[in-house]
Amino acid sequence: MSKNEIPDNQEVDLGQLFNSVGRLFQRLFDFITSILKFFFNTVIISSKAVITNFKILVGVVIIAGILGFTLEKFLPVRYESSMLVKTYFDSKYQLDINLSYYNNLISDERYDELANIFNIDNERAENLLEFELLRGPENENTKLQLYDNFVRSIDSIRAQDVSYDEYLENRDIFSGDMFYIRVESLDKDIYGQLDTGIMKSFENLYSTKKMKKRDSMLLIRKQTILESIAKIDSLKEVYINVLEEESQATKTRISLGEGFPIQQEKSKTNEYQLLNQEIQLRNDLRQLEEERVKEDEFYDIISTFQQSGTKVTSLLTTYSITLPALALVMVILIYLVGGYVKYVKEYEL
Repeated sequence: MSKNEIPDNQEVDLGQLFNSVGRLFQRLFDFITSILKFFFNTVIISSKAVITNFKILVGVVIIAGILGFTLEKFLPVRYESSMLVKTYFDSKYQLDINLSYYNNLISDERYDELANIFNIDNERAENLLEFELLRGPENENTKLQLYDNFVRSIDSIRAQDVSYDEYLENRDIFSGDMFYIRVESLDKDIYGQLDTGIMKSFENLYSTKKMKKRDSMLLIRKQTILESIAKIDSLKEVYINVLEEESQATKTRISLGEGFPIQQEKSKTNEYQLLNQEIQLRNDLRQLEEERVKEDEFYDIISTFQQSGTKVTSLLTTYSITLPALALVMVILIYLVGGYVKYVKEYEL
């Protein structure tokens, strides 16, 4: 047998391999074809349902449209308004808890408690529908700062595994400190009376302790800076006394022969460095006062509720559109299910 000849058993193995590959591709092609046929049949059956029962579908859509229009006219109008706040000392958690509590009072119809919280009458309290906490506005710089704070708060090795996009995708609503407080009501003029009750939602023992701890730390830093400034003032007085004594001293020149003059040397002082240190310390003291004044409450109100609420509009509440569309889908589904049941009953193994 020559070197170029292939043994019969190898030819058989190659033939079987090609046949197996061919059957695999045929099965894959048949599978894809069956899927396409399924979708095609579904479209045809749905189209047939629409064409065959066109008059019925038109009637159902018209009736659903009239019903939806009637619901829009007779159901009470819902209004909404939002307050934008910035929280401090982690009071945002208590705010979220209190808003959830208000929603529970609404669901349990405990309107007397709501009336006491917001100092309104029970009739107006019954018009409250929902309280919601939403993330406040953020620009790209704010997001980068939040990500930088997050990276600093975790282990450096683990921080390398969390990208900026992953952080933004997986963070929760409490990553920032600015929030919208959205309130939905049947009374569009109630929002001007809700501010006082909302302001009570920030108060809690944890935030109070955290503020006191911050104030104590600022006081310690302030005392340290004042002590340093007092020491610098003392050194400045010493230097000033030295300079005054030197200025009053007689500057005599003793000559021990020609070329040997002796003159009293001036003492070397560091009053310029002391002045720079004092300026820096006073800047630090000013920053401490600014920090204390800037965050002296549990919250800041960026924008309050509008006096008159805005009508809530969404596709789900536009019943003149959603009801006809839902009715059309339901009729087609009923026809498809009926056809499937009929096919199952008539199918023979």
